[in-house]
Amino acid sequence: MNYGFFALMFRMKHIDRWSLMHCSDRENLSEHSLETAMLANALAVIGNAHFGKNYNADAVALKAMYHDATEIMTGDLPTPVKYYNTDIRSAYAKVEKCAEEKILSLLPEELLPSFKQVFAPTEDEKRLIKAADKLCAYIKCRSEVLSGNAEFSYAEKATWKAVESFDCEELKYFNENFLGAFFEPLDNISL
Repeated sequence: MNYGFFALMFRMKHIDRWSLMHCSDRENLSEHSLETAMLANALAVIGNAHFGKNYNADAVALKAMYHDATEIMTGDLPTPVKYYNTDIRSAYAKVEKCAEEKILSLLPEELLPSFKQVFAPTEDEKRLIKAADKLCAYIKCRSEVLSGNAEFSYAEKATWKAVESFDCEELKYFNENFLGAFFEPLDNISL
């Protein structure tokens, strides 16, 4: 039998993000997933090192890597549409659940328990992944604005407000110690 799960995952690179926005630098779901996984892992490590938490940073990174995998089937629904009202959000949650079930059905039975766990983060893991996801969105918006793309001006402000108000001490630590370097020239961050 030929199982399609991993072949489908490799199609993340074909799903463009920010579909309603004019982008100076296009971003696909594969790139976003990797960046979110790196930042979620960093937040978990920060939590363990600075705040006495006991996160499994490797598990957080793995689950973040797959956090938007359902978008391979659903596409990237823009945030203003997804959260427009509770009816749309509820309907989209059902669509995401159906997509997740279909994706998991592309695995052999003996691998299913492991991957079901990957698609079911704990509440603490969800919080870190969501914080990393929001931070990635802010970095994207800020980078677009800095490159002269005014299309992202409102999104930058709204996303920063969401990042700032996020209840996550690990995220606050990251922002104070690492975020500024994302907007520096290479020479300033590599020396």
